[in-house]
Amino acid sequence: MKIIQLTDTHLMPPGIVVNGVDPEMQLRAAVTDILEKHADADLLVVTGDLCNYGDPEAYQLLADILTPIAFEIRLILGNHDKRPQFIAAFPQHPRDDKGYIQSFLDTEFGRLLFLDSHEENVIGGIYGADRLEWLDAALEGAGKKPVTIFIHHPPIDPGIAHFDRIGMHDEGAIMERLIKHQGGVRHIVFGHIHVPLTGTTAEGIAYSSGQATGHRFVTDLEEPAPWWTGGHPCYRIIQIDDQGFRAYGVEVGQSRTDRAPICEGP
Repeated sequence: MKIIQLTDTHLMPPGIVVNGVDPEMQLRAAVTDILEKHADADLLVVTGDLCNYGDPEAYQLLADILTPIAFEIRLILGNHDKRPQFIAAFPQHPRDDKGYIQSFLDTEFGRLLFLDSHEENVIGGIYGADRLEWLDAALEGAGKKPVTIFIHHPPIDPGIAHFDRIGMHDEGAIMERLIKHQGGVRHIVFGHIHVPLTGTTAEGIAYSSGQATGHRFVTDLEEPAPWWTGGHPCYRIIQIDDQGFRAYGVEVGQSRTDRAPICEGP
């Protein structure tokens, strides 16, 4: 199964720059590359902060940019998003019976869970009892199948000073449930931190973030006020198959210096 992950697109109405980067230009370049190279993908997941201020015009722009994508799409809300405005722009997008943008997909490689950690006017993630009820049911429904989690806020401590107070405010409730899932957790995929991160919890659950499609941080783990920077539009190719889970980072528009020869081996 091939999944494309975009994250932290931070769209604004056309022509408006965010932290030195034009988010529309970045996203259009990434989507063009995806359409050219990965039309065979099974799923696109955008892991939150879809729009920088939740403007209706920005959500409409997002819908327009994603229109050419023929395969299935799951959009996840981040702290910069606005749930009512999102629903107005994407009224058919799956959500749970309480209105949260949560859903799941069953595949031959287990169940994919898409979680909603957005709370209005809160920078960190919120995942209270009403959402945990849905998660409990989704995990129970997965049975002995492994689950793969997609969410905006990392449900673990990313170890980055800037995010010390704006992480997941759930007192470990999500991880407590995932640790107990009888089918195991294949991987946790998130955004929010704008830089690539890969890790494993003490219990052995693997997790990773995509790099922001728009603006990103200069990686500095100890700096509470890090610098923003630009860079190539980017996305990740995620492969889930009999080999397990693999994720590959892609940067669009890299310069080519020389071509590697074919290595015959062994």
